[in-house]
Parts: sequence; structure tokens; C-alpha cells
Amino acid sequence: MGIITVTDEFTSPISASRIFKAFILDGDNFLPKIAPQVIKNVETIHGDGGPGTIKQINFAEGSEVKFVKNRIDALDKDNMTYAYTLIEDDSFMDKIDSISYEIKLESTPDGGCKSKTTSNYHTKPDVEIKEEEIKAGKEKATLIVKAVEGYLLANPNEYA
Repeated sequence: MGIITVTDEFTSPISASRIFKAFILDGDNFLPKIAPQVIKNVETIHGDGGPGTIKQINFAEGSEVKFVKNRIDALDKDNMTYAYTLIEDDSFMDKIDSISYEIKLESTPDGGCKSKTTSNYHTKPDVEIKEEEIKAGKEKATLIVKAVEGYLLANPNEYA
């Protein structure tokens, strides 16, 4: 098994607390609301929303991936950090054992925020993940982040 680590950063004019509340704390409701063409719904399979909770994200009709299951590893509301692991899906588990993610949001002096995400791809033995595959995943994640940002900019009182 190999591990491929990818780090990604972005800045936003939206405050860290608003993005954390919308995207992390209320993501189960918020994401299907703002991106129904991507995310059909989010189901809690096990747990109370804290560490150990397992959630299944079901994607919209026509998506090449039908679902993913994530396990929450850590959730720190005060420091706005969130860690979870993709433990199952229906499309690329032949290549990976899991993908772990760590997200940290920090406030910036201008009232916005910066985010740092570290992704660790735990590959199966003798499997190589192509850079294009990682890039495609990052592009999809960026579209969701931009949808979150656009919605929060257009609705300044929500998650305030």
C-alpha cells in the first residue's frame, strides 16, 4: 500500500465561521440544497454527527459515482478543523483502500478566510493513481466550494 498526499489551499471573502457552519456543520442539508444537480442527499448510517459517525453521500442521477461513505474522524468547532475518511464508494475502491482528509479554516484580517485541505490517498498494493484522476477530483471539489461561496455571498444573513 502506498500513500499519496495532496495539499490544497484556497481563500474566500466569506468568514471562516460561516463556511464552517454551512459546509461542515450543516453540510448534510446545505449541500443538497445548493447543488442538487451533484448531491442527491446525505444519510447518517451510524452515529450522532461526531467522531465515529458514518455518512453516505448519494450523488444525483447521471453521476459516474453513485455514493461514497465517509467516517468522521475529528470535529473541532472552536478551531474550525474537520477530519474524515472516505471508507467506501462504488467506483474506485479497486484502486484505493481509503482517502483521509483534514480541513482547517482560518480567519483572515479582511473578514474572509483561508482553507487548507490535506488529502491522503491510501492505495492498494501495486496500484498507481494518475495525476489526472487526482486533478479531476480536485476540480469537482472546487466546483462545490465555489457553489458554497456563491450561495453565502448571495445570502449574507444565512449562517451568520
